[in-house]
Amino acid sequence: MAQTTLGDAQQKNEPNKIIAEELAKKQREIGVAEFFAKNRHLLGFDNKRKALLTTIKEAVDNALDACEEAEILPEVQVEIIEIGEEKFRIIIEDNGPGIVKKQIPKIFAKLLYGSKFHQRKQNRGQQGIGISAAVMYAQLTTGKPAKILSKIAKDRPATYMELMLDTKTNSPLIKAEQEKDWPEKEHGTRIEMDIEGSYQKGDQSVDQYLKETAIVNPHATIIYTNPKAEQLIFPRATEIKPRKAEEIKLHPYGVELGILLDMLHATECRTLQSFFTTEFSRVGPGTAKEICANAALLTNMKPSDVSRENAEKLIEGIKKTKIISPPTDCIVPIGEELLEKGLKKEVNAEFYCACSRPPNVYRGNPFVVECGLAYGGEQPAEEPMTVLRFANKVPLLFQQGACAVTKSLIGTNWRSYGLSQSTGALPIGPITLVIHIASVWVPFTSESKEAIAHYPEIIKEVKLAVQECGRKLGSYIYKKKRIGDEMKKRGYIEKYIPHIAEALKDLVDSKEYQKENVETSLKEILERKRGELEDIEAENEEFDEEFAKIGKKEKKKKEGEEGAEEVSTDDETD
Repeated sequence: MAQTTLGDAQQKNEPNKIIAEELAKKQREIGVAEFFAKNRHLLGFDNKRKALLTTIKEAVDNALDACEEAEILPEVQVEIIEIGEEKFRIIIEDNGPGIVKKQIPKIFAKLLYGSKFHQRKQNRGQQGIGISAAVMYAQLTTGKPAKILSKIAKDRPATYMELMLDTKTNSPLIKAEQEKDWPEKEHGTRIEMDIEGSYQKGDQSVDQYLKETAIVNPHATIIYTNPKAEQLIFPRATEIKPRKAEEIKLHPYGVELGILLDMLHATECRTLQSFFTTEFSRVGPGTAKEICANAALLTNMKPSDVSRENAEKLIEGIKKTKIISPPTDCIVPIGEELLEKGLKKEVNAEFYCACSRPPNVYRGNPFVVECGLAYGGEQPAEEPMTVLRFANKVPLLFQQGACAVTKSLIGTNWRSYGLSQSTGALPIGPITLVIHIASVWVPFTSESKEAIAHYPEIIKEVKLAVQECGRKLGSYIYKKKRIGDEMKKRGYIEKYIPHIAEALKDLVDSKEYQKENVETSLKEILERKRGELEDIEAENEEFDEEFAKIGKKEKKKKEGEEGAEEVSTDDETD
């Protein structure tokens, strides 16, 4: 039997060594812009119709954020111009504070660059990706640069730039730059992009997005011109500026072990007690001492000396300590009154209610859940409920099934509130539900910000908000049923009153007017004994029929078929 020598073994292993070396030569770093250029579907550019909406959404969200940051009542102009087959020019103009010249290229043509990622307060944008991704999409589909015009003061000229994004280095390319007069604007920003897209009305359209944005941002005026040159104006409903969100520190509840270790090693504080009072919100000296005591650690221990095992003890100590809920000045909810008012404008119903939950925390981030409900009226009774989802006052139009909100709604027992519901499905009935989640950091499932991740704390709070509105709805439905039953009973009695009066007339041989008096007296006795019926259906004077039609599917009858079934003029997409 032949023996294998050491030299033979080395020769056999030599090819493996060469292959490994060749593979190593091919490995290199992937640029963030390169990655998203290949995977633009992650950013919401996975089809032409959605790409058009995403481009406008990112620009409008930025405009509203900038105006609110500068405490300016927003006036945003949106224009879509068709310049070719499935080619559109998008123009967004605002009256915000403008952008300084140095920052324009980085804001519009550099991914993962912005001011909001590190801020712990409510913002629409949060990743530093959106508007630069839209510029990249325009560049990829039409090869044209984005045109930016921005002005920061009345007595200063506007800065004009044409920008593209270098996808290899994730850096801006300035194709043109100059100063321009912009006399009609004291301050503001205008962006113009040519993109490949598809415009349609109906669900998940630009029209629907802008309408829902106007509902939850009543302080903003939005002027919208669609590709058919039809102009829609959503005027502001209030001159009161929303409260400015204040930046806060991390709340101890929900903080993760790795984050806590990073904070302990990065802090300049000299003791654990001062670390907790300085680096976290809602932690005073007494609470800090209690956390350390529950963790069996000394308050004067140096944060940099805390080991992983001790950090785990601190996490347990935090869980055992009762800490005040996070401050709400970092969050600006819509408010129950405005939420209900927005619903009344959109839905012609017979019953409305709204509620706001107290602030809660997930992973150390405070959030608030708001819920609004409209029941009955002209809504279809045999279809699943209509759900309108919002996050930080931004409509979520896609991936409803993947959202934590939907999971909460399906997990709620709607039968106890008088609605029919199949297992694992939304309830059936004439009902529209609005859910708004406001947070310093909304946990979206992807960079396209279309659905909210399934954090147990968020699912629980949504369910509690829905149950609060559900109890009000159940009370209304029960009361309506009780009044209906009472009206039926009264109907039976009232049916026989004329016969009783006629019989009495014959028995006592009374006059006709006496018979009428008997009928009147019997009706008065019935009203007195049974009580006055309450009118619980409220008239909705705020309903705007034309406004409600915006973003809905247009319907027309098939030609040549009298009385034919109505069909949607929109193609089915997504």
